[in-house]
Amino acid sequence: MTLRIGTRGSALALAQSGQVATRLGDAQLVPIESHGDRSTASLASLGGTGVFATALREALLAGEVDAVVHSLKDLPTAPAEGLEIAAIPKRADARDALIARDGLDLAGLPAGARVGTGSPRRRAQLAMQRGDLELVDIRGNIDTRLARVTGADEEVDAERRLDAIVLAVAGLERLDRLQPVTQLLSLSDWPTAPGQGALAVEVRAGEGSKVAKLDHRPTRLAVEAERAVLARLEAGCAAPIGAHAILEDGLLFLSARVYAPDGTAELTASHAMYPEDARDPSAELGQRVAEELLAHGAADLAPLGGGSGAGSGGAAS
Repeated sequence: MTLRIGTRGSALALAQSGQVATRLGDAQLVPIESHGDRSTASLASLGGTGVFATALREALLAGEVDAVVHSLKDLPTAPAEGLEIAAIPKRADARDALIARDGLDLAGLPAGARVGTGSPRRRAQLAMQRGDLELVDIRGNIDTRLARVTGADEEVDAERRLDAIVLAVAGLERLDRLQPVTQLLSLSDWPTAPGQGALAVEVRAGEGSKVAKLDHRPTRLAVEAERAVLARLEAGCAAPIGAHAILEDGLLFLSARVYAPDGTAELTASHAMYPEDARDPSAELGQRVAEELLAHGAADLAPLGGGSGAGSGGAAS
């Protein structure tokens, strides 16, 4: 029986869902449009990145598809009733990338350069490192964003042209768009959205065996720890938070950073543990990191509490 895989209809969503379908074998893609795809409003005004998951989940619960593929950073941290994330495949590159005119890196951009991003986290990071930049809020798919930097003058009017944009490496790689990248941003200096670079394959509860072979335990441990920080902080899409975890030499390491929205301050907390030392190591490690951030004033620094619990990376990439 052919497995029907629900996916958003963007080029990036189709590419990453196509990778899942290929690994599963007998599967077909079923594009599903969400309100977030139709709207040009800012992500925060739409109610957070969960807006992209809702239509997929509704189709899954209605039996219109057998599984759906999400960018994990687009999913709210709260589980959806009647559904389960049955597989998290091996993570792609979790870093952000700068695409700038004339081959420039972040330090080389001139004062007043126009840099586009739709992510509160990236805005805070840019403001912290380069307070002299003009930050421009943008939406749209990867090619639309790239064109505002790399496109010919006749393709993009002067008011819309940008000197640089910041996008996720994973999305660029999945669409074979790495060529314009002028700088890869280090995770130690520039932590990215919890779950960035990872996919989530969701099915109806009890049907996980359909896709379980795709699950990659080291990736699951890492991204669930990152998302546990978001859940404890009750951080919505407007909270500038970066986190990165990795399982290396048997040790699960997690670091998370909370920024003031204007980039004037930051707080970082890091902890590590052996997964076998806890019943739910990802949740416990995420709790430790989040509690340390709260103890040092994270709630006074950024808009935390009462958020949707969704990731904060921006859905296009």
